[in-house]
Amino acid sequence: MKSIPDHEVVVIGAGFAGLYMLHRLKTAGIDAVGFERGAEVGGVWFWNRYPGARCDLESLQYSFSFDDDLRQDWTWTERFSPQEEIQRYLSHVADRFDLRSRISFSTAVVEAKWSSATNSWTVRTDSGRTVTAHHVIMATGALSTGGLPPIADIDRFEGNIVRTATWPAAGIDLAGKKVGVIGTGSSGVQVIPLVSEIAQELVVFQRTPAFCLPAKNATMDAGRQTYFKDNHRALRQEARKTRVGMLYDYGTRSALEVTQKELEDELERRWQIGGTNFMYAFNDSSIDERANARVADFVRGKIRDAVDDPHIADMLTPRNFPLGAKRVTLGTNYYETFNRSNVTLVDITADPIVRLTARGVLTQTQQHDLDIIIFATGFDALSGALLAMEVSADGKSLRDHWAQGPRSYLGLTIAGFPNMFVITGPGAPSVLGNMVLSIEQDVDWIAECLLFLRERGASRIEASTEAEAKWCDHVQSLAKNSLFTKADSWYTGANIPGKPRQVMPYLGGIARYIEECREVAEGGYLGFVVDEKYIELAE
Repeated sequence: MKSIPDHEVVVIGAGFAGLYMLHRLKTAGIDAVGFERGAEVGGVWFWNRYPGARCDLESLQYSFSFDDDLRQDWTWTERFSPQEEIQRYLSHVADRFDLRSRISFSTAVVEAKWSSATNSWTVRTDSGRTVTAHHVIMATGALSTGGLPPIADIDRFEGNIVRTATWPAAGIDLAGKKVGVIGTGSSGVQVIPLVSEIAQELVVFQRTPAFCLPAKNATMDAGRQTYFKDNHRALRQEARKTRVGMLYDYGTRSALEVTQKELEDELERRWQIGGTNFMYAFNDSSIDERANARVADFVRGKIRDAVDDPHIADMLTPRNFPLGAKRVTLGTNYYETFNRSNVTLVDITADPIVRLTARGVLTQTQQHDLDIIIFATGFDALSGALLAMEVSADGKSLRDHWAQGPRSYLGLTIAGFPNMFVITGPGAPSVLGNMVLSIEQDVDWIAECLLFLRERGASRIEASTEAEAKWCDHVQSLAKNSLFTKADSWYTGANIPGKPRQVMPYLGGIARYIEECREVAEGGYLGFVVDEKYIELAE
């Protein structure tokens, strides 16, 4: 006789995804508990407290849409919200919908094991506590697990080492200090200008220069906020029909068919507005390398204009990959920061880091004495959080299943791992669009799936091996000739030593993905095995 699990569902993570998942299950009358390794809700927004941390999507769109009153009652203060405001927002959501009582904070899940004998998952935490559940939902985040790069003798440094991804809540005293920042991705681009204003000296260690667009952040426009509040349902529905889940001014012309003046005028207009809307000036710059090069050249010209020293400008200029193939960053006076007399740029491709010493960073040509080293070296994206746990099903580990790279069906489920769901996992659009919209899409799909099982008295659902293989082939076929294959980035796992290289997000766009998920559900969960009955995939 099979035992009765402690809960119907365990939700791992309490950021945007975990909070909405718990709320959705609560309103459906499904018993669920959550675990969160942080001391508070927020996920990535709890941990990333470094100076300058903020969202690079517009606050009005990077927020929940599931509740009318929540939308009306919350007022955003800035165009691009800082970390502190997003954290307050998520804390407000947790309180408003009475979710805290369901969450165990400061509790990391270290193991999740499925047993067909009991038809349940056993979840173990770092405190040794175990709970059982019919279903496990991974709300662990696409950008939540990272680590220090493989630099020799890190433990020899006698100063202070801090990571942007786990910035201390009490902060770091940078005033009058010699500070080094390793990494110039999104976090580095945000933290570097602010550190330069506080520190006595700043040394930036750059491996790959970044394409940085101006944020042009400002106090929230009251009229625009009112418009979004008054029309938020219709606007969200419109956003769901777009490629990236955002309401942008999508250009309809080819970058190859306009004159140089027309191209520059349009790009300059968007540059002055600020934000990633710049990337959608033309309809082919994200798919055609020649079109992309014309837009990228404009950005390179902006770098030369911003930086006084031509040699430094040259070091800061990306050349070997298309614009957008690595994450495009938003910054405020990022390039101008390198005009400051207290800032030094070190190209660690030309002058590699050999090791850390007691006093700082030793490159092949120079010892850099430092008091503080900030690692802004990014995340083990999309798959890292799942692989940081011991996840297994009937003795088969997820690490083995993903030994050649992440595999999933719809980015939501994994063959061989029954009753387990992943929110915005590998194989979903996730990081290539509005994450909050994608989270709401995935959470709603999972909740409806659980209600489908309840209505039929079914106790088990699992993606078939065939469905997973077809979806993976589909994802990789979209990626095969894309611009994403022309850069080493965290989109492909290239930033993690030993990680298999593949484009992990789904490149078909959010609108197409939503339709794919809808068809699977309306077909009775095509490609799944429900209580040993296989639901045939359509040809």
